[in-house]
Amino acid sequence: MPVRVGVQVQPQHANFEGMRAAWREADALGADTIFNWDHFYPLYGEPDGKHFEGLTTLASMAEVTERAQIGALVICNSYRNPELVADAHRTIDHISGGRAILGIGAGWFQRDYDEYGYEFGDAPFRLRHLKADLPRIRARLAKLNPPPVGRLPILIGGSGPKVTLRLVAEHADMWHSFGDAEAFKTKNDILLEHCAAVGRDPSEIERTWGVDDDNVLEHVDDLVAAGVEHVIVGIGGDGKGYDLGQLRELVAWRDRVNA
Repeated sequence: MPVRVGVQVQPQHANFEGMRAAWREADALGADTIFNWDHFYPLYGEPDGKHFEGLTTLASMAEVTERAQIGALVICNSYRNPELVADAHRTIDHISGGRAILGIGAGWFQRDYDEYGYEFGDAPFRLRHLKADLPRIRARLAKLNPPPVGRLPILIGGSGPKVTLRLVAEHADMWHSFGDAEAFKTKNDILLEHCAAVGRDPSEIERTWGVDDDNVLEHVDDLVAAGVEHVIVGIGGDGKGYDLGQLRELVAWRDRVNA
């Protein structure tokens, strides 16, 4: 299977036009995927800096790109009714011409919860809700008229060994986490056990992996050797826009690997 590469254009510390320009540039560079995230405040840098809501931003991304798949790493399950998450992504899939990915996770950033009035609870509480809501998302996708343009893939983010990776085995078309190659191998072995337990072919799940440092090419060969199929670099705003130099390097590396 060819290696794929993507970019997370983090919707913080930038003007909206800067994000829009970055999506277009990433698409033109040949990124396989373009992602945002789903938070209400920046995760690093000035805590009250510029930031934009994820789902409406994703709809804009769908409109101005042409070839890359698009999605969020990841939509927080706590912030929206699961039927709404399904319907919004179906709509975004149509806006994009069938390029949407439904990325979802249990949530973790307490400030978002506190400021916007959601119940934070604890990790088991949030995971119980994700477990209950994933079948609701699939059921709603099956009912919508019109349906998604194609088979709208579900990506689950996280690597908790007991619950999250079990949910990946049961529901996901793509699995996303981050760390070094050894971390991937450890978590992937657990995922393989869950797949065996539920009778799932693990080759049906694309392994996507996040890298977030200035020397992305130092890690990618080890990750791919370990079994990662899709490498995604995260890039934050610089006040106005984004420097996609790391993505440019990653695309060139992908093309060499896949030649």
